[in-house]
Amino acid sequence: MDIRYRNNVTVTGPADGPVLLLAHGFGCDQNMWRLIAPTLAEGYRVVLFDYVGSGEADPSAWDERRYSSLEGYALDALEVCEELDLRDVTFVGHSVSAMVGVLAAAKAPQRISRLVMVAPSPRYIDDDGYRGGFSAEDIQELLESLESNYLGWSATMAPVIMANADRPELGRELTTSFCSTDPDMARVFARTTFLSDSRDDLKTVTVPTLILDCNQDVIAPREVGAYVHSAIPGSRLVTLKATGHCPQLSAPGATVEAVTEFLATAS
Repeated sequence: MDIRYRNNVTVTGPADGPVLLLAHGFGCDQNMWRLIAPTLAEGYRVVLFDYVGSGEADPSAWDERRYSSLEGYALDALEVCEELDLRDVTFVGHSVSAMVGVLAAAKAPQRISRLVMVAPSPRYIDDDGYRGGFSAEDIQELLESLESNYLGWSATMAPVIMANADRPELGRELTTSFCSTDPDMARVFARTTFLSDSRDDLKTVTVPTLILDCNQDVIAPREVGAYVHSAIPGSRLVTLKATGHCPQLSAPGATVEAVTEFLATAS
C-alpha cells in the first residue's frame, strides 16, 4: 500500500532539517495546522498527514476494528514514519493525538524522540480524584447525539469546542471540518476518543515532553494539563493565553513560540 497516498502525506521545509510530525485530532485533518506549519517549516522538516477516516486519506483503507482503538491511529503515524524513514522525530499531537503520540513513542522509541502535547486529555470522563471535564452521562449523551444526527451535532458542538465567539470564522472552519468527515467513520473515532483512558500510558513516557494547555478549554480543562504534567517526570507545562481547544488556530503565534522554545532546549 502507498502510505503517502493512504494518509495524504505532505512534507515541507528543509530536507535535512529536524523532523516535526504533526498529528490532528478527532473530526479534523492536517489543515488544522495551516497557520503554524509554514512558520515551523522555515527551520524544520514538517510532515503532515491525515488519519484514515479523516481529511483526504484514502477511505478504502478504513478498517473499523483497527480504528476502534488508539493503537490503530498510532500505527498510521508510525507507518508514515517508516515510509519516509523518519528518525529523531518530534511528535506534535493535538487533543486525542497527544495520547496517540504517547503510544507511538512507546512502540517505536527509535523513531519518536520528543513529544509535544497540544491540549491533551488522557481521559475525558471524571473519575475518583481525577477531573476530565465530563461525567459519564455527559459523554453518553454526547455520543448518542453524534450518532443520531452527526451534522447537527457538528454544527452545535464545533463552535463550543473552538470557543472565541468574537471570531466566528474559527467555529465555522471547525464545523466544516467535522461535516466533511464520513459520519460512520467519525462515530467510530468519537467513541475511541471520548471513551479512552490513557492515564496508565503516561507512565511509559521517557522522552522530553512539552504540554500545552489553554487558559480556558471546555474539552481539556487546566486540571487535565496539570495531571498530565505531574504524570510525566521532567515534562514542561506551558499554559497559553488562549481560549478554546485549538490554540494552533486561535493563538498560532503563541503556539509556535512555545514549540520552538521547547525544541531549542530539549535534549
